[in-house]
Amino acid sequence: MSGSGFSNSERGNGAALPLNPLPVLRLVALGILLFALLGSADLLAHSVDEDDKAFIQQAQGLQIIPYIYLGAKHMVTGYDHLLFLAGIIFFLFRMKNIGAYVTLFAIGHSTTLLVGVLLDIRADPFIVDAIIGLSVAYKAFDNLDGFRTVFHYRPNPKLAVLIFGFFHGFGLATKLQDLTLGADSVVANLVAFNVGVEIGQFMALAIILIAMNFWRLSKSFASSAVLANAALMSAGFILVGYQLTGYFAQGA
Repeated sequence: MSGSGFSNSERGNGAALPLNPLPVLRLVALGILLFALLGSADLLAHSVDEDDKAFIQQAQGLQIIPYIYLGAKHMVTGYDHLLFLAGIIFFLFRMKNIGAYVTLFAIGHSTTLLVGVLLDIRADPFIVDAIIGLSVAYKAFDNLDGFRTVFHYRPNPKLAVLIFGFFHGFGLATKLQDLTLGADSVVANLVAFNVGVEIGQFMALAIILIAMNFWRLSKSFASSAVLANAALMSAGFILVGYQLTGYFAQGA
């Protein structure tokens, strides 16, 4: 097992990154402080803008193309999804491994998006989004081989991606449940929305992969990978903090 937490067959020829916990935790603390000072107090994931809310509440009948557009828009503007995707593929160099992990994530969020809305399974959206933020921090810590180094045990990475995928899909489901969806063609429209999410994920993944591949070719990748994952972990904990603040501020 390599220092980054991925097996050699998953990672390709990437350099191992052994984790020194204290410097990384200092970087995370610094990142959290900077985000707290510079970030917006309105940083809430999965928000649905007013125009989209109006469309969803007024739409009647089958609306395949508009719902595909809304799904794709949600994915490419969903910073929590993008951060988690970046964490998933950070040390994946082979396309078959990237495909396997991204497919598990897609299965997870597609399942809970459809089931959550159709069966009206409800949970507090702040708590769900806090878990989504935790997924970002988890993946960054896993990339740094933190579990093996600190706890001498590493959870199954593919199972973790699938489970967190369930929460990512449920996060959007909790928002759609607050809107009045037209009863006509609700199943078809939800499927179209989910297709749009997958299209948006493919587009975002392509952009992230291109950027990552250019970065991996540079001499700075090995030296800056720890810093990048520390920043990713910080962003995840900031998302957790904002969502929990919203949970308690609105009177849990």
